[in-house]
Amino acid sequence: MMNVLILCTANSARSILGEALINRLGEGRFVGFSAGSHPRGEPNPDGLAMLKDKGYDTSVFSSKSWDVFAEPDAPKMDMVITVCDSAAGEACPYWPGTPVKAHWGIPDPAHRGETPEERRAAFEEAYRLLEMRVKALVALPVERLSKAELTAALTDIGKREGATAKALEA
Repeated sequence: MMNVLILCTANSARSILGEALINRLGEGRFVGFSAGSHPRGEPNPDGLAMLKDKGYDTSVFSSKSWDVFAEPDAPKMDMVITVCDSAAGEACPYWPGTPVKAHWGIPDPAHRGETPEERRAAFEEAYRLLEMRVKALVALPVERLSKAELTAALTDIGKREGATAKALEA
């Protein structure tokens, strides 16, 4: 099992979606976690509603600080992936075990759109973009890749459709 930590500043939208997708699509090889540098304190209700409609148990999601995963008794991360540009530019805590790091920047769905339908569409698009990336991760022969090869593969995944300018520069 490989532990994957998905980071975003508020840990309320994209990182929660990433955690959900890794745990659903991880095929018993990956376990997803999420956290933020400045957690909002609760997941975005529009994102939770969408996940619930897709059959996820939303009671398992919470907005928490990335410091939780830097503690000595925290699960050791094999990969740390940022999904927002601001978190990618911040100084991260020391992660025990020196995990592979990558940036999969995608646009923030939170607070986009005036109507519930427009907000839902923004979350659906973020989910679609992250799902594409997680499926590519799951398809990798990660057990046979060196850290350098895995880093390169994760960076390439981050440059797929919908990537932010920062992800494309990585």
